[in-house]
Amino acid sequence: MKPQEVRDLSLDQIGDRIRNFSRDAMNLRFEQATGQLKNTAQLRALRRDIARLKTERRQRVGKGG
Repeated sequence: MKPQEVRDLSLDQIGDRIRNFSRDAMNLRFEQATGQLKNTAQLRALRRDIARLKTERRQRVGKGG
């Protein structure tokens, strides 16, 4: 997910994406633990997308939110 794509999302959309991506990351961690995960870079990219979304949300809401 590119930074400009994140900036174009509303706060509700960012929250939805964080929840969905977190769920996907959990599933990928289970696959990795059982040896079924073929592309380990996928997990890294997903974690970075989650961090990018959380950073954008924090910048918009402020440190108190």
